[in-house]
Amino acid sequence: MLEPLRQGLPPLDPAAVSNAASCALPARHDAVREARRFTRGTLEQWHVGERFDDICLVVSELVTNALRHALPASAASPVRAAGEVAAPGGLPPVRLHLMLWTGRLVCAVRDPSYDGPVASDPDDCSAESGRGLFLVDSFSDGWGWHPLSGPVGGKVVWALFRLPQDW
Repeated sequence: MLEPLRQGLPPLDPAAVSNAASCALPARHDAVREARRFTRGTLEQWHVGERFDDICLVVSELVTNALRHALPASAASPVRAAGEVAAPGGLPPVRLHLMLWTGRLVCAVRDPSYDGPVASDPDDCSAESGRGLFLVDSFSDGWGWHPLSGPVGGKVVWALFRLPQDW
């Protein structure tokens, strides 16, 4: 079902971005709820409601994967010490970006890990988790990841959504 991940972002002209928004997410599992709330509010402002359910599901999966697999085990624990974990340079460890082009929306989640996402075995029906990337693949129109360089470091995992022509 899943092909090897493509490196880089989808072929879109950054100069043609009509809207962009981002939010920092704490290294806590309730950040998934915050990401969905931010996504809902942003899409309502942009009048993009047609694919909200698909987009929100994918954002939830991308943020969950970043919290579960890209942070130190103690950072994403539901019971944490008072201090938040920061990525190199003191930046928040996970950040959600939403970018709107004519007819397309990209959701991107940045995290401090350089390890690429790995899909689990889809035939393991007894697994209680591990289907997130299959959901991302099924509900988005394309997805991939790429490593970041410089002081930020880590990687970005993105998903592309085509919007209706009358948008």
